[in-house]
Formats: sequence, C-alpha cells, structure tokens
Amino acid sequence: MSTNNAADVRVGTGFDARVGTGFDARVGGGFNPPTPTDRGGPDYGRFVEAVRRLQDHARAADAPDAVITEAADLLEKVSAMLAPFDADEWSSPSGRRNDLPNRGNILSVPLDLHLTDDGRMGGTARFRRYHLGRNGAAHGGAVAHLFDSLLGFTAYKLSGSKAQRTAFLHVDYRKIALVEKELQVEARIDDIVDRKIFVSGRLLDGDHVLAEAHSLFVKLKPGQP
Repeated sequence: MSTNNAADVRVGTGFDARVGTGFDARVGGGFNPPTPTDRGGPDYGRFVEAVRRLQDHARAADAPDAVITEAADLLEKVSAMLAPFDADEWSSPSGRRNDLPNRGNILSVPLDLHLTDDGRMGGTARFRRYHLGRNGAAHGGAVAHLFDSLLGFTAYKLSGSKAQRTAFLHVDYRKIALVEKELQVEARIDDIVDRKIFVSGRLLDGDHVLAEAHSLFVKLKPGQP
C-alpha cells in the first residue's frame, strides 16, 4: 500500500530506502506527514534536476567504453561523497521541499496540477527518457505510478483527508503514452463512503485517451501507520 499526502500541487510520493535498517517509525505510531523544510539550500532543485538528467542519460547513452568507465568512476565518487549524509525520511529534504516541483522528489513522474473550476484536478505530466519502455512509449509501471500519485493527491486535496493509503488501483491502457512529450491529466472523486474514497482519472494526449484508472483510498484511523 502506498502513502498519499501532499502540501503542494506539484506532487510526489515519498520513499525511504532504509526501511528495515534502522527505520524510524516515529514515536507513538500513526501516519506522520512530511514537515516542510528548506534543507539542501538554494541548489537542491538543481541537484534533483541533475539526478533526473543523469537517469535520462543512463537510459539513453551509447558511449564508448572509456567514457562509461570514466562516468562510473565519477558516479562512485559522488555516491561516496553523499553516503555519510544518508538520513531517514523525516530528515531528508526529498519529498519535503514544498518550494520545488514534486516537492524535490526524484521518484515520481513529473506532474503539475491545479484545481479546476468544476472541482476536479487537472494538469500536465511528462514522462522522461528514464521512464521509457519500448518503441517510444512510457513503461506501463510508470503510467501506474503516475496514477497512484495523481489519484492519491486528488483524494487528499478534494476530500480534506489528512492521510490515506491506496487499497487498490486499476489501470486500463488505451494507447501508448510517449516519453518526452507534455500530456494532460484529470482526476475526480467519484464517491466517499465512510473511510473509503473512490477516485478516477485519465491520461490524455489532446483528445486521445491514453489510459484510465480508478482506485480506492482508505482513510487511516488514529495510530495506523
């Protein structure tokens, strides 16, 4: 089950790679939303975008062996430089920089969302080269990831619920979604029954529906993680 909570319309979902290795579940249990921060300083956005560009190049590069060797050496040096500063999800700026797109999170597909006049969520999405599956199309898992972020944010934003988790997510793939192209997204709440929030959405390229999804998010009880 994935977590969906956001404070900014440029949405991303947090992830902690250290779960199971000293992970801090927070005293008292329960879901804990990320606390906004300015940690990382004025260059944190540039840092995140540089990582994204590196992912794109890693997916695309057909470089000579010597270039790959040199690049691997440099990347190992950068990893060694950052390693002493690994922190838990409550301390890392990733997912907590509300001043940045996707809250400074490199995991999520880039989304830019807004509330529409008729009470839905609308906006744009762009799959990068990193999200490539085959033949110019975004990987199906990346499309599903986009919907989990989009519909989870919609559940949060439109229901007023502070914390909920994905109970199910169903995606129907209609046409391929091209990478490196600005696409449109829309989402709405279909129903709310007690703790259940039913949400649906679409991914579009102009008038063409590329994928549709419907989902169920369940509001957490006090003390639920």
